[in-house]
Amino acid sequence: MLFFSSTLLLAASCLLVHAGSPTETVTTCENDIVHRLSCDSGEVISVQNSMYGRADSVTCIEGRPQSQISNTNCALVGVADVVKKRCNGKKVCELSSNILGSDPCRGTAKYLQTTYTCLPAVHRKTCEHSLAHLQCAEGLVISVYGADYGRRDKSTCSFGRPNDQLQNTVCSSPTSKVAESCQGKNSCVIKASNSVFGDPCQGTFKYLEVAYACQYPQDALNQSV
Repeated sequence: MLFFSSTLLLAASCLLVHAGSPTETVTTCENDIVHRLSCDSGEVISVQNSMYGRADSVTCIEGRPQSQISNTNCALVGVADVVKKRCNGKKVCELSSNILGSDPCRGTAKYLQTTYTCLPAVHRKTCEHSLAHLQCAEGLVISVYGADYGRRDKSTCSFGRPNDQLQNTVCSSPTSKVAESCQGKNSCVIKASNSVFGDPCQGTFKYLEVAYACQYPQDALNQSV
């Protein structure tokens, strides 16, 4: 799951929302399985806010007794950070409330609700042991939205690899190292390797995913503070 510093992503999100970029809200009731965020081709997810609990008496109430929907001041702390870490910088993100852990209000019917926007971005995948080249046009600099090192499907970077190196598709390690190396530069080269990012799943052939945009230097500076 792509992740980058919440400060950077929050600033980027605020700038785009203020400029009129549309936001979307997804609500998944407690017993439903998949909470799915998605963006069109060429765009990546930037989570604005996420809440797990209950904030009103009208959402996800079908079949629920009044006693389960009366508490409208129920919210699990830290949910937005968890969803941002899992979803920011990705084209599609699927998760469930099971990953959130504790129950903020037992006996209350809860739901997971996320508001997000889609940011135009360059999306790069680089196979393990290869070099990732991030490049912007003259006068523009790199602004990293998210980076992830691991494996989330069987097809990417699979040529010539034995099946046992491709089976683990839940291997994912968000990293800030790409931004530390590349943020604010016109071009940047970073190696997709365990020596740089660590090894999130031994025996699996991995790849580096990066989502970034090319911006004027002042815009990139505003997002990094």
